[in-house]
Amino acid sequence: MPSTDFLVIGSGIAGLTFALKAAEHGKVTIVTKKDDTESNTNYAQGGVAAVFGSDDGLEDHIRDTIEGGAGLCNPEAVRAMVSEGPALVQELSQMGVGFTMNTQGGLDLGKEGGHSKRRIVHAKDYTGFEIERALVAKTRGHSNITVLEHHLAIDLITDRQGERISCLGAYVLDTRNGEIEGHSAGITFLATGGGGQVYLHTTNPAIATGDGIAMAYRAGATIANMEFVQFHPTTLYQSSFEENERSFLISEAVRGEGGVLCDKSGRRFMSGYHPKADLAPRDVVARAIDSELKASGEICAFLDISSIGQDKFQKRFPNIFQGCQQRVIDLSRGLIPVVPAAHYLCGGVRTDLWGRSDIKRLYSAGETACTGAHGANRLASNSLLEALVFAARAAQASSDELKSPDNIQPWDYVGSVQSRERVVVSHNLHAVRLLMWNYVGIVRSDTRLAMAKKRLQAIAGEIRDYYWKYRVTADLVELRNLVSLAGLIIDCADSRQESRGLHYTQDHSERDDRHFRRDTLINSGRINLS
Repeated sequence: MPSTDFLVIGSGIAGLTFALKAAEHGKVTIVTKKDDTESNTNYAQGGVAAVFGSDDGLEDHIRDTIEGGAGLCNPEAVRAMVSEGPALVQELSQMGVGFTMNTQGGLDLGKEGGHSKRRIVHAKDYTGFEIERALVAKTRGHSNITVLEHHLAIDLITDRQGERISCLGAYVLDTRNGEIEGHSAGITFLATGGGGQVYLHTTNPAIATGDGIAMAYRAGATIANMEFVQFHPTTLYQSSFEENERSFLISEAVRGEGGVLCDKSGRRFMSGYHPKADLAPRDVVARAIDSELKASGEICAFLDISSIGQDKFQKRFPNIFQGCQQRVIDLSRGLIPVVPAAHYLCGGVRTDLWGRSDIKRLYSAGETACTGAHGANRLASNSLLEALVFAARAAQASSDELKSPDNIQPWDYVGSVQSRERVVVSHNLHAVRLLMWNYVGIVRSDTRLAMAKKRLQAIAGEIRDYYWKYRVTADLVELRNLVSLAGLIIDCADSRQESRGLHYTQDHSERDDRHFRRDTLINSGRINLS
């Protein structure tokens, strides 16, 4: 039975940062679903928000983050993130991340929505890819780190002593041969990213199925603030797309460089929705586009880049330029067709300031976790920053808690057989994604949430029966997790009877600080606001 000191589930910026720092204290095993380079981190175009500008300060970044979080940020988490971030960004640079420099030899700092100053450290418009490249290279050369590619964690292994739950590791499926092994660990770290695939349209890759959140919930961990789903305002509109295809992201940094939103007649509309116009926080911009499209009946809005100029646009945003060309978008007109798409989960496994969940020896960071740093709405480019800071903190704290791995029981196949009805999985996957897009999207209502809950319960029952009858496969594991994720989002949204940040409901359109300025917590089916 495999065992390790640190079991890391996920290989994005949080998982790899934790692994590299934890490897100073013991053996590390990384479990990753695809190749070690595939993660949400790869698709982060914008950059890392960190204070380096001479006109910027930590208090400015803290203020912007808390203001954007709509009253739900944990100030201590925000201060830790903002204060410790610059040093970790410098570590990445020393590791070989090729951040873009200005003509004076300093970091070229971009500006994005919600930020009052230029503080976006970037590698043109492929920052996430460049960070992932450097981190993967570093882990591959580390003698204390083993990477298991094409492996998928199914469930956490826990020990319950009364109300106290400890994590002993996880059951892991080798997707190439279908074998399942229990991996025991002194510390288990969840860094599986978000769950954008729960929606029909998303910027997330196919692997983003909420695995860590769903596993932690089933194990008994507290999950927080799942109603706050961020829809990126600007993804490339395409008249046709394949199921599970990732929407192509048009970075917020384009608006930071002068791009403006308009309708097909060229009318700019964002000044009517927010004083910061096109640089308003993402929730405001996404709702504005949604409102404009519903009022006009049009299928998309447009991002006017004519003020940037095609030559400058190609130089500053080579990835976006190439992506538009590949999708036959004529940039000579200066207009990019855009629509919102599911992008980021602000909720997740509830942790303290050191990445600890309320299950002993289970830690989490990145999009899988809810640290309190984002509140009800994440500012642009704070995601990579948060993942860096809290993964590093979790590695530091967990090394003090490290103990020898426990003995665990092998996986019990309980008489399951190979399925001859795989169509159940594909059909239900589409049904969940369509259901969430239509009923639990950018604008919600009590009626839509009630309908979504009722329909999801039927799907969940069918998948539960299927799961226990047939042999476990990767697509079944992911569907099971997406159903859990959808239920968590619906239940949390239904319990928050106000509009705040990323959660907007027509039936409770005002913010209610008296009753709802608090986190939504859910544990084993019980919801409370505290």
